[in-house]
Amino acid sequence: MTRIFSGIKPTGHLTLGNYLGALRQWVTVDQHRADALFCVVDLHALTVDHDPARVRRLSRQVATLFLAAGLDPALCTLFVQSHVDEHTRLSYVLECTASDGEMRRMIQYKEKSAKERAAGGSVRLSLLTYPVLMAADILAYGADEVPVGDDQAQHVELTRDLAVRFNQRYGHTFTVPKAVLPAVAARVMDLQDPTSKMGKSHADSSGIVYLLDEPGVVRRKVMRAVTDSGSEVTHDREAQPGIANLLEILAACTGDVGPAELAARYSSYGALKKDTAEAVVETLRPIQERHAKLCADPGYVDEVLRAGAERARGLARPTVDAAYEAIGLLPAR
Repeated sequence: MTRIFSGIKPTGHLTLGNYLGALRQWVTVDQHRADALFCVVDLHALTVDHDPARVRRLSRQVATLFLAAGLDPALCTLFVQSHVDEHTRLSYVLECTASDGEMRRMIQYKEKSAKERAAGGSVRLSLLTYPVLMAADILAYGADEVPVGDDQAQHVELTRDLAVRFNQRYGHTFTVPKAVLPAVAARVMDLQDPTSKMGKSHADSSGIVYLLDEPGVVRRKVMRAVTDSGSEVTHDREAQPGIANLLEILAACTGDVGPAELAARYSSYGALKKDTAEAVVETLRPIQERHAKLCADPGYVDEVLRAGAERARGLARPTVDAAYEAIGLLPAR
């Protein structure tokens, strides 16, 4: 059976983009077709300045939203990254396989480090090396596929390179995974800046719809979405990025027809915004209702995460032990 692994960082409240671009695919397709592991990758949240209490709070919220969105612990494995030591055990071995140049070519590192330097600051070493930890997340489980957004595809390519290199140097140890990009709504854009991804850690939240936003808040954000010059409704990401984003969100929420077909139904921006807002509200309603019920039973979430970590540990340990032996470390007795 195909094995897949994917995760989300608890660096902010989960957004509509997280749901349409990843979570919904995990719920409706991936957990049914594969041996699927989904992880709250909390160690990755430590690569930037953070409030420890907030990371803990968001880690629980992300795990609870995984369940509220429809991930079923009877069908897949849900766990928190830091609960399984094999991630960090394998990460160091892979650091001994990677090169400094590879790390510094990672787009996210180059962008974030340049921004920090321009502000007179510096970045943590973990920001440079975290793609190796991401590779360890994947390779420890022998994952065949990694569902990711297009902004993470470069990291999966690095994972493939490290797996091949390790296998060639030390003997076959790792499955070489491939990235799987969702076909629809892979990149939901910010409502106030439709050229930028709807990110959960942006300072300005006016263009971001969070999964736990109340209906009135959702409607206000969508109705205030930036549109484009002119009045014709067309699906053109280059000429009309704001309208294209709304059409893609509406298409993803309704599952009716594609964004280009939807565009033909509208003669005004206002009508498109109103329908998009209502579609988003109805998409989020069942998630929010289930989230409220799960928050009332925190012991259930704890048990799901405990059982998930136990299974994940059992799957990862043989591979990590094999990697330790292959690279030349003396086995513990």
